[in-house]
Amino acid sequence: MNQDTRGPTAPLLVAEDIVAGYVPGVNILNGCTLTLGDGELVGIIGPNGAGKSTLLKSLFGLVSIGSGSVRLRGEDITGQQAHTLVGKGIGYVPQNNNVFPRLTIEENLEMGLYLRPKAFNDRFKVVGDLFPLLANRRKQRAGSLSGGERQMVAMGRALMMDPAVLLLDEPSAGLSPALQDEVFVRCRRINQAGVSIVMVEQNARRCLQICDRGYVLDQGRNAYTDTGKSLLNDPKVIELYLGTLARVT
Repeated sequence: MNQDTRGPTAPLLVAEDIVAGYVPGVNILNGCTLTLGDGELVGIIGPNGAGKSTLLKSLFGLVSIGSGSVRLRGEDITGQQAHTLVGKGIGYVPQNNNVFPRLTIEENLEMGLYLRPKAFNDRFKVVGDLFPLLANRRKQRAGSLSGGERQMVAMGRALMMDPAVLLLDEPSAGLSPALQDEVFVRCRRINQAGVSIVMVEQNARRCLQICDRGYVLDQGRNAYTDTGKSLLNDPKVIELYLGTLARVT
């Protein structure tokens, strides 16, 4: 029996011993393992080049996995294509080029529901409740939006399929500190609405503040794993990855 009272007995998503890379024979990931429970928000932090985004892309079928496995609710989904994973309940928000700039907000959200177009009105209402701006400005072209507003569109589009798991790659990248805070608040709200989240973040301190558990990657391997609060206060994690100003009192 699982003794971890924070999560369910059977994890929702499990990645085990993942070895993967973009070029055959050149691995970015060298045995990464990750577990996500129902209702959890899990953060992935680490230095540049550690393999954080590669891990996320491997989970979503965008990077070939050389060895290891990914399971969703016990089902082996290793290497399945992205559109198949969307249908199984996994949403993904990339860091860059994550909206269709020539399309309106509404049309972007329609693209997120291409597998179930008849459910658009119901899902638009749910997403609009989470992101009122999207509902209020649904006819505005996404290309005219600010960086923070585009991030809302990208997250909203991924939520249109009502995913069980949402993979977020650097959601605060390139945003002002105020907009970064807003994105983290939105992520927590999405999580509280019942969506389990795996978030890759360069803003390590803020990520660990809101996540239930965190993984520190270094050179394609798990370096540290613990609750977000414990990692924030771990002397080694502070010294190596967060800096002396990151200590929480």
